[in-house]
Amino acid sequence: MEFHVLTLLHDQLTMSVLRTLRQLTTTSSRVLAVRQLSTVSHRALPTLATRVVSAPTNARAFSVSARKLGEGASDIALTDKLSEELKYEQESASQIAETPEFLSQFLKINPWEIKDTLGNDEVVMTRTFGNEKLRLMFSIADIDSAEEDFQSEESESEANETEEEDTDDPLHTYPLRASLSITKTNGSGCLNVDMICQEGHFVVENVSFYKDAQLGLDLSADADWKRRGTYLGPQFETLDVGVQEEFEKYLAERGVNETAALFIPEYAEFKEQKEYVSWLTNVKTFIEQ
Repeated sequence: MEFHVLTLLHDQLTMSVLRTLRQLTTTSSRVLAVRQLSTVSHRALPTLATRVVSAPTNARAFSVSARKLGEGASDIALTDKLSEELKYEQESASQIAETPEFLSQFLKINPWEIKDTLGNDEVVMTRTFGNEKLRLMFSIADIDSAEEDFQSEESESEANETEEEDTDDPLHTYPLRASLSITKTNGSGCLNVDMICQEGHFVVENVSFYKDAQLGLDLSADADWKRRGTYLGPQFETLDVGVQEEFEKYLAERGVNETAALFIPEYAEFKEQKEYVSWLTNVKTFIEQ
């Protein structure tokens, strides 16, 4: 009986010891796993932190360099070409006086005043004649197309001609449109004359009259629309020859003559050159921003 009791106690003690050992083993394994995880985590965190911090830095650097280079790959090449062209035009312009000789001479012997605004393609010439106010306008917009047509006609003419070359400076033979408005300080109405300036002459196309002087002078789109609804008069070439001749004398007496017809194309070329240099400068500056 005592033997069985001792055996039972021994077995219980053994089981208790084994359970204790398993608990200790499990606890130790968990502690070791936690330590290993903690060690791995602490070792990995600096690397992860470094990556997180460095990413925005790289992104900012890329953004700055992209802005410095511009939005397009062709920007630099284009600005280089514009710079070359601008330098050439500026060097050419430096050889010409700020006020060319032809302009000085014209203003010296003629009562016309010239209003030329950089950036506008129209030039306005004004003067008074007795109780009349005259406004003569022309545009440089016709130069490019007119020169192309003229060069084409000139090439055909040279192919058929065998005459000796003329050593004198050629006249500006390409046509430019001009518009003359005449008003009177002591009267109402406005007389408008549409002309072509070519080869040192004014060729009148049309003479129109407006009872409302403001309508004849206004350059707005609204006024232009209103003028289209009015009678513009007959074509000048359909008038009696005697009437045409007297009209031409009337204009010449007011300074719309051969001198002005020679001056206008020359000044148009001078202005077109200034506008071209300004255009190059503005476009180059815009692309470089």
